[in-house]
Amino acid sequence: VIREQQYEIIIIPTLLVGTFFILLGVILWLFIKGQRAQQSPGPQGVAHVPPSGNLSQEAAGPGGTVFVPLEETSVESLLQTSAKVLAKLQVPREQLSEALEQIHSGSYGAIYRTTIHTGSPAKPKSVVLKTLKEPTGLQEVQDFLGRIQFYQYLGKHKNLVHLEGCCTDRLPLYMVLEDVAQGDLLSFLWTCRRDVMTMDGLPYDLTEKQIYHIGKQVLLALEFLQEKRLFHGDVAARNILIQCDLTAKLCGLGLAYEVHSRGAISSSRVVPLKWLAPERLLLKPAGIKGDMYGLFLPRGTLKLSYLSLSIPTGAPPYPEVPPTNILQHLQRGQIMERPSSCTHTMYGLMKSCWRWSEDSRPSLRKLHSCLETAAQSANDKAVLQVPELVVPELYAAVAGISVESISYCYSIL
Repeated sequence: VIREQQYEIIIIPTLLVGTFFILLGVILWLFIKGQRAQQSPGPQGVAHVPPSGNLSQEAAGPGGTVFVPLEETSVESLLQTSAKVLAKLQVPREQLSEALEQIHSGSYGAIYRTTIHTGSPAKPKSVVLKTLKEPTGLQEVQDFLGRIQFYQYLGKHKNLVHLEGCCTDRLPLYMVLEDVAQGDLLSFLWTCRRDVMTMDGLPYDLTEKQIYHIGKQVLLALEFLQEKRLFHGDVAARNILIQCDLTAKLCGLGLAYEVHSRGAISSSRVVPLKWLAPERLLLKPAGIKGDMYGLFLPRGTLKLSYLSLSIPTGAPPYPEVPPTNILQHLQRGQIMERPSSCTHTMYGLMKSCWRWSEDSRPSLRKLHSCLETAAQSANDKAVLQVPELVVPELYAAVAGISVESISYCYSIL
């Protein structure tokens, strides 16, 4: 019997074991593929932001708030329905100048600088015009209107770019934003490095005390968002605009809008890896302490540490570390050394915001108090300068961002 059935005794167990290992291999392959899809960076070191199921309750805010009706079935009916809600924001189209200077080509449409003529007699005022490209679908129109109403919900704050009005009575749709004279902070710093920055015709330089001044204003903007249970998520120099009196205005509120209106961050949204706090690199819940980590992190962003390192250096964050290796670098406890132009006081503040655990980082209120104290003894005479010029293409490659993201003065909402 054994001799007659020896083939069955050998073959059947072999087939069962082989089938088991094949199934196990397929399961492991699917698991690894899924993990890589979540964690792998896109081009130039950007990563997809996970859905806000990973957002902390602190960051999620009201969540689920829908600004414009969902039941509309056509663009025309949607515009008519939302007309009453946006009535107070409408700007007559004839008040807008036909002379448009394109400053960026965004995913939703072109962004222009133009003038608006208001008052009696009419006085020209420089504004930024964000447009929605045509042809467009119902979902894009709804999202564009939602972003306008998000500005309306936020209201005005001296350290946030505010909405001047909109044109949504018919296509094409326009969002009218205030224009900030000196543009984004990153370009401002680079201009200072070339020693050609002038305000009112006079050469302009930056000192340590002015660095604290700018940093405190960014904190005020983040405190305002925190009061509304929102977090920014991308506090970068390209998302901070500078006026002639060094008033800083935070912009680039796309993540805040998505969390507030949908209770979720779009799975297609990408953020450069070197701009993410450790918990976001690990796909853990994100909150205001992530902004705190960013605020002082020298990541080519404002972040006081960036200013101390980038004013006057303007250097990209962690230039020796490839973007895809930044998490492992931080896990080893590696931080940037204190540059010669950075005081021990400022460096101490920087390190307090680089702590791995978000619970061990200072609160916005505590940090604001520390900045106030540090500013009192800060040097207001010595100019921060370096002779080397910045090459945008090289900066973008090292920082892990696209050149296009730093070649214009306004971030897209």
